[in-house]
Amino acid sequence: MRKRIGGKAIKTSIVLAATCLLLSGCSFLRPQEKRADAQLVPTLGNNARGMVTFIEHSDGVQVTYNLTGLPPNSDHALQVHERGDCNSADGSGAGAIFAPAAERLKIGARVEGDLGNIHADAAGVAAGFIVAPDVSLDGVRSVMQRAVLLHRDASDPYAYPQHGAGPAIACGLIRP
Repeated sequence: MRKRIGGKAIKTSIVLAATCLLLSGCSFLRPQEKRADAQLVPTLGNNARGMVTFIEHSDGVQVTYNLTGLPPNSDHALQVHERGDCNSADGSGAGAIFAPAAERLKIGARVEGDLGNIHADAAGVAAGFIVAPDVSLDGVRSVMQRAVLLHRDASDPYAYPQHGAGPAIACGLIRP
């Protein structure tokens, strides 16, 4: 034997469902943020390690880093390189710094993959964020499946081509 549900019960159920959706903020209707992470591991003979997170926003990609094992009170370049290969002992498998618009480079222009310099405190910890307006998490300027390297020295944004950041002390693959 079937029971019929009255119109009032159906209306009440719809109102309850709508209220629930409104109170939850309709998060399923919002676009999901594009995000990627890279777990940095030390290259041979180094101790630097940590996490770098990439979150795409309208003004660029926010690159948040939390790194340990760095020399105290030191500056380092954080760079995205062409290939997602951290298998070599020195990070050289990652190739050159990521520069999808290399033909536009002029002296004093920053290469897209040069995210910036970071500073380690007296305990050898570097934590903070950088906004990288020239990269993305999809398309031609995507850093996905590339390697992010932490270099021994700071980079010089006015050098052409950009070199001088020293060898890599940590490397990680950027993954969704």
